[in-house]
Amino acid sequence: MLFSLCKFSRKIRFLQPENSKISMTVTAIFSAILTLISGIGIFLIACQMMSTNLESASSNKLKALFSKASGSKLLGVGIGTLGTAAIQSSGATTVMAIGFVNANIISLTQAATIIYGANIGTTVTAQIVALGMFGSNTLSTSIIFSAFAGIGAFMALFANKDIWKKMGGILAGFGMLFVGLCMMSDSMSDFAALDSVKLFLAQISNPVLLVLIGAVLTAIIQSSSVMTSIALAMVVTGLINIDQGIFLTMGSNIGSCVVAIIAGVTSGLNAKRTALIHLFFNISGVVIFLVVEGILWLVTRGSFTYGTMFTAWFPGVPQTQLAMFHTFFNVITVIIILPLTNVLVRFVCRLIPDGSTAIDPDAPHCYYIDDNLLKTPPVALQQTKAEVLNMAAIAKENFDRSLDIICTMDFKEEPLFVKQERELNYLNKAIIDFVVKLSETHQLNKRDGVYLSTTYRTVRDLERIGDYAENIVEYADSLKNLGQKFSEKAVSEIHQLRSLIDGLYIKVVDAYANEDMTALEAAQTIEEQIDDITKAMEDSHIQRLNDGTCTADVGAQYLSLATNAERVADHFINTARSILRLHAADR
Repeated sequence: MLFSLCKFSRKIRFLQPENSKISMTVTAIFSAILTLISGIGIFLIACQMMSTNLESASSNKLKALFSKASGSKLLGVGIGTLGTAAIQSSGATTVMAIGFVNANIISLTQAATIIYGANIGTTVTAQIVALGMFGSNTLSTSIIFSAFAGIGAFMALFANKDIWKKMGGILAGFGMLFVGLCMMSDSMSDFAALDSVKLFLAQISNPVLLVLIGAVLTAIIQSSSVMTSIALAMVVTGLINIDQGIFLTMGSNIGSCVVAIIAGVTSGLNAKRTALIHLFFNISGVVIFLVVEGILWLVTRGSFTYGTMFTAWFPGVPQTQLAMFHTFFNVITVIIILPLTNVLVRFVCRLIPDGSTAIDPDAPHCYYIDDNLLKTPPVALQQTKAEVLNMAAIAKENFDRSLDIICTMDFKEEPLFVKQERELNYLNKAIIDFVVKLSETHQLNKRDGVYLSTTYRTVRDLERIGDYAENIVEYADSLKNLGQKFSEKAVSEIHQLRSLIDGLYIKVVDAYANEDMTALEAAQTIEEQIDDITKAMEDSHIQRLNDGTCTADVGAQYLSLATNAERVADHFINTARSILRLHAADR
């Protein structure tokens, strides 16, 4: 009976119309495409989860790592490699480098070497993915690694400490990486079962065309890691051969430049140059490898390809063959281009000369923050603090300048004063705008959120110091119009007050930069002394009026100056007191 049913079933299949077979093929292709898209989506989310949580967990080390990029090119390569391997995102490292060079934190040459290292660091992802493709006949490593998604999710949901939540996020992202990989591999297996698809792909053998396909697809996905992982899955399932996978991977290096180009176009002059260096570096590597293979192919009459070389080195493991080529390609490209870095830098500087932008070099600008840094929130947070401290320094310089002007009645620095006042007004708005954008990333911990909330008031306090300095210069203008000036005694008292404010500023910066409660207490003591001396200045002024050594007009300006200076001290102490909320958040 069962045998009869089987014969009947085969007969029915034989009698199925041709259009039904076509319909089944179309359905299979459509199903495989949807599975591939789903796998890519999960893979991208996993990369983002890992990157975000790794950045957050290592926030104190990332900035220190990049700040060590000195004149040594090899050190720059090492920093780029380690940074990318740590945060699992060459795009984030490249954009970070662009942000730093745009903020004048590192030079163009240093940014170039960091980008070289980022290309090496990104190969770690391919090696991890290749590792997950072992064990087809036993328990697959992909299945084992995928289980980390559940473990990490439980940690992130139920852990009490922030560090364990971040670790959970890292593990969940790592596991989801392989969930997405499994889906992509399954879709490739479905494609490999379709002879029409295999026949079509087999016809695409032109190396240049394959490189272009890899570049375009990577530019669309905006992730070279995903493109390389897809190529790995296609090679392992037999959908394409190792040589095709190699050329697709080479193309992914060019396509990965789209992230840097987008970041560079919207940034300053050196940021544009950095993006161009990244593009030229990656294109140069591909061209060199294509030319070398072409020459060897001609010499050996087609018996040599990169595929045959890596197949001989790593027999029977196509995933390792492609992953190792990816690492080999990037390391050799760095070795070739690294000695030519200065030539490359000069070349892009000629392509984009200093006068090629309409930016006024004297125009107000930020020194440490840049929107490109928003892709790495922990680093952006540290740069925000650096920008606030820079604003405090500018405010203090302008306050000192205002006292110099009114005490000496020498107005030669007034143009510089006006320029710095414009800078303070600009920074007031620019920092707040940046903090708003940074807060919207939702990738910082609770303590970081508290710090950002304090920044709004701190920036306003510093901007008000600039306004009081502007008032003092206006008092100097009034004295000039009256043909008057302060007496030597009054100037001496102002110098005494200034000395106290100098000491206050030092303690405020120490307290704010290092979150030092001892420095805050010392600052508060000095602030009380400033209150006392301004009261004494008022008494001295009354005495001079009675003695007839001071006129009412001059005295009015003097009292106003004392009041403004006392308020400057208040705003500085407010800046230092912002750390109290951070200490409260730690409890």
